Amino acid sequence: MQNQNDYDNKRKKTLRWGYLFAVMALCVFGMFLVRIVVLQNTNVQEIKDDYINNNYRTATLKAARGNLFASDGSILATTVMRYDIFIDFKTMKDSVYTNNIGALTDSLSQMFGKSRAEFRKRLDEQRKKKNQYFSLVKGLDFDQYDRIRKFPIFKKGKNKGGFIVDRNYKRELATSEIGAGTIGIDNGVAKSGLEGAFSKFLKGSDGKRLEQRINSSQWKPIDYWKVQEPTDGQDVYTTLDLRIQDIAHSALEKQLINFEAKHGTVIVMEVATGKVRALVNLREIEPGVYEDAYNYALKDNIEPGSTFKTISLLAAMDDGFIDENTTVNVGNGNWVYAKQRISDGHGGGTYDISDVLAKSSNVGTAKLITKYYADKPEIFLDHLRRWKLFDKMQIELPGIAKPKILTPKNKRWNAATLASIAYGYSSNINLLQLTTFYNGVANKGKMLKPIFIDKIMKDGQTVFEAKEEILVKKMASDKAIQMMTSALTKAVEKGTAKSIFTPNLRMAGKTGTARFEYWLPGPMKYRASFAGFYPADNPKYTCYVMISEPNTSKGFYGGTVSAPVFKEIAGKTFLKTPQNIEKEMLVDRKVDLNKMVEPNVKVRVQNKQMPSVVGLIGKNVIPQLENLGYRVDYKGVGKIKEQFPLEGTAISKNQRIYLSLQN
Repeated sequence: MQNQNDYDNKRKKTLRWGYLFAVMALCVFGMFLVRIVVLQNTNVQEIKDDYINNNYRTATLKAARGNLFASDGSILATTVMRYDIFIDFKTMKDSVYTNNIGALTDSLSQMFGKSRAEFRKRLDEQRKKKNQYFSLVKGLDFDQYDRIRKFPIFKKGKNKGGFIVDRNYKRELATSEIGAGTIGIDNGVAKSGLEGAFSKFLKGSDGKRLEQRINSSQWKPIDYWKVQEPTDGQDVYTTLDLRIQDIAHSALEKQLINFEAKHGTVIVMEVATGKVRALVNLREIEPGVYEDAYNYALKDNIEPGSTFKTISLLAAMDDGFIDENTTVNVGNGNWVYAKQRISDGHGGGTYDISDVLAKSSNVGTAKLITKYYADKPEIFLDHLRRWKLFDKMQIELPGIAKPKILTPKNKRWNAATLASIAYGYSSNINLLQLTTFYNGVANKGKMLKPIFIDKIMKDGQTVFEAKEEILVKKMASDKAIQMMTSALTKAVEKGTAKSIFTPNLRMAGKTGTARFEYWLPGPMKYRASFAGFYPADNPKYTCYVMISEPNTSKGFYGGTVSAPVFKEIAGKTFLKTPQNIEKEMLVDRKVDLNKMVEPNVKVRVQNKQMPSVVGLIGKNVIPQLENLGYRVDYKGVGKIKEQFPLEGTAISKNQRIYLSLQN
């Protein structure tokens, strides 16, 4: 009986375990069925996408920005390629690493000046970690990259040697000392100058590539999958003439230092085309040190002072109110009009119309303009409107200010306002607009829009070429334009600018001396200006010079401070023609012209000046320049066809030299 009971108990226990196992199996089977149903109703693409999104990403391949050139083809700003080197230790075979690591560290030590042991330690550590994207070095130029990729292990490439190269672009200015502010920037956040103005042509179209996650912070490019190559930007040729830009920069900087001024501007415009050949803006950053960082010529409106008298009197000449026989009595040089005191600060008596300009008479100008326009000021102001002096200039460069000129509709207008406008106050105009007006007078009355771009090129083909745009077909009658030209010529020969008179070059122009912030207490502040063109009888260039806040103890009149800058620019840009300059260079050429095509000519840098290397074979010249301590960027092969800096330019160690070689 006892045995029967034991048997029954064992049987019941076995059945319980069997049932429990069956239930568990049924549950597992049920879960399995549920999982199948879920998977069948789940979008497999979502799973795939989720995996890809977590482990892969699409990265941007930056396009190479196009080059910015001066009008003669000299580089202003260029994009240079830089190479970052990474190592994938996971793909590298143990035997390859073991057999070649000593030779690799030898090569790295010689190239970068660090010990073999230091490189060996770093590489062994990363090898042990199986790092798939170890950053070895960044920012190599092409020559350095070409050297390192031939090192032991690396020469086996990506799959066997773990050698990964990432290419980046860097923007560099070739003329930072004579036009950084004019050239400007476009860094994705801010835009300025020529770089900002023509960015839509320069920037190109970015490409794409796939990158794989290596760890939480590293991504490795996959070059063989989904690579969309970028399209490089177009090359923009500006109107700047580097020779004139350099001359203007040097002349302005010298005068700013001499007069301890705060800032200054020079604009040089080609009369026949409206092309801006030089644009220089310098401001003091510490005593005696100036930088080109802010475009005063465009962004600031100023009360121009006496350079505006040309505008006022041309209106009266065009209306026929004044001619060569017109005279005006300025008394003792003081006059009260509508309770406003107007003074010349010099001389007196009766002036003819040319004397009014030549002697820069505030009284004479105000008397003439109020005599003919006081009852109908809008007739006078309509001349200014027709000459676009109320309009914001539609140019490519960003940030140009809109002029502000008081009119009878303004609550600040009073009986004396017209007189103030006549001699350069109660109006605020930017210097480019004033230069454009003077250029119109020089161009026999045809006012042209300022041009900053010559052409745009892509792959050696011209895709755009700038053409002149006429703002005003005829500013005034031929008689009025001729009368004004004669008066401006007299101002240089016998008037307030007679200090710059030279019989070698006839110049026409007007001085300007304007007080500003005159309503504030403290020392008086002045802007000294000179606007004109040369040669007076057949103008080629118009030039506007403005120097702000000179040290008044040294001088502050336009004829003393700004006119000499104009004279230096005129003399060096016109009297010293490119042909004459070339002749001068031939006399003291650093490289013998008779040996220019010989392969073994030695390049010599004398007196820290750039020699001429045009015509020499690039592969012989480039190593010599690099051995002398200069950095060389070049394109093409064969003989050198272009160089920057130009021959005779002062250069220093670590100077970057750009060479264009034949293809």
